Amino acid sequence: MSYEPGTYVLGIDLGTQGVRCIVSDLKGYIIAEGRERLGVPPRQGDYFEQDPHHWWEKTLSALRLTLNAMRVEGKDPKRIRYISCDSTSGTVIPCGEGGKVLHPAIMYNDARAREQAVRVNEASGSFTIRSGYRFDPSFALCKVLWLRENMPEVFHRTHYFLHAADWMVGLFTDKWGYSDISNSLKMGYDLSHRAWPPFIENKLGISLRTLPVVLNSGEEVGKLQPAVAMDIGLEPHISIVAGATDGTAAFYASGASTPGDVSAALGTTLVIRSVSDSLVRDDRGRVYCHRHPEGWWLPGGASNTGGECLSKFFPGEDYAKLDETASYRSLPTDIIVYPLAGRGERLPFASPDAGFFQLGTERDRLEFYTGCLEGVAYLECYSYALLAQLGATPIEKVFTSGSGALSTLWCHIRASVLERPLVVPATIEAAMGSCILAASKILGGVGEASRAMVRKKSVVEPDPNLAAVYREKYQLFLEACRERGYLD
Repeated sequence: MSYEPGTYVLGIDLGTQGVRCIVSDLKGYIIAEGRERLGVPPRQGDYFEQDPHHWWEKTLSALRLTLNAMRVEGKDPKRIRYISCDSTSGTVIPCGEGGKVLHPAIMYNDARAREQAVRVNEASGSFTIRSGYRFDPSFALCKVLWLRENMPEVFHRTHYFLHAADWMVGLFTDKWGYSDISNSLKMGYDLSHRAWPPFIENKLGISLRTLPVVLNSGEEVGKLQPAVAMDIGLEPHISIVAGATDGTAAFYASGASTPGDVSAALGTTLVIRSVSDSLVRDDRGRVYCHRHPEGWWLPGGASNTGGECLSKFFPGEDYAKLDETASYRSLPTDIIVYPLAGRGERLPFASPDAGFFQLGTERDRLEFYTGCLEGVAYLECYSYALLAQLGATPIEKVFTSGSGALSTLWCHIRASVLERPLVVPATIEAAMGSCILAASKILGGVGEASRAMVRKKSVVEPDPNLAAVYREKYQLFLEACRERGYLD
């Protein structure tokens, strides 16, 4: 498809810790970027909430930084044609008219809806069997049921239950009540029949009128409203397209694009997505299938474990320096760590009571640091084994993205544990995935945009000697999980 030279797209990634914006050309080269950190309130037991107004304030600030950086480089923001936004999966906001926030966003890793998840699974009947997954407390639909049962004054005033990216799109366009196939999965949307299943209203008492209209990721929602355009210095004719969850956006940014490819986005959490010819079913809810806009299935899931362990155990530290100090000479460690920062796990096993454990005592804090990296790699390895067990298209290539892919030490460990090469793209952020969704309107689809825009940075090969040792340690890790009841 032809396009005007100098055409740009803009991707926004609204994460747990901050907002990142990227302006890219249609070959995947970054023209400008900007970011702002979010002040994250501490977790209150099972409760984890954030103020969406704070997201919007920081997003506008990050956009201004990005557009100013463009101008400094002599690039014209008027050449931006499409914008897309991704955000956390399973986060839900009850909204009144015009997107008015009626209660703080209940975040993706909020665990309050354990009892509601049981009732949702009972009510869903054959839907979960047909769709191939069970509802988890992290799913948006379970949180909506929690609001109905515990905060009826909020529930009955709600016009729309929106995901984080949906709410952002509403602010950009002033069109409310729209979502995408990626975010809507955890609200219970039927991806096979492209409809909200009747049990949500008939058995749970949640009106389908309060659930958004669902579009394909990359499908146009509306134009940038003039007031917002004027505020940040953009043109009001720019189109806003439906986005995705951050994990799915990172998947598109990784380069995985055809059956047999798998992507591991390693950020605050570890998010796995593979490309499969057919729907993969898991009655335990560990794996669920997103839908590629072009028809393939994307089986995978999200662990509660990932980079969050570093934020908890090594807050505010320079991880690049820790990598350098730890070095390859320290591998493998003499400890086994399951570095879960909170309580409960989703992937590669479903256990609401899972918690941190460690076998052996570290010699120093650097060994503990490296042990945390190894622990996440074991979880990634078992996730791929689980996908194979459930019948996904056999994995041929492993692509990695997210901030964890910046760590050469971590990639070295992961490749050796997996005994597979890791393909690291030049740009590893979910915001690039949003750029790809934005560019899909120009380049003829999401797959074509991914192939055109994702550039390879490196391939990290496994160390055969290290792989042999990790094979044994991985089995010890699995046995420790079985002893605790996390695995059969």
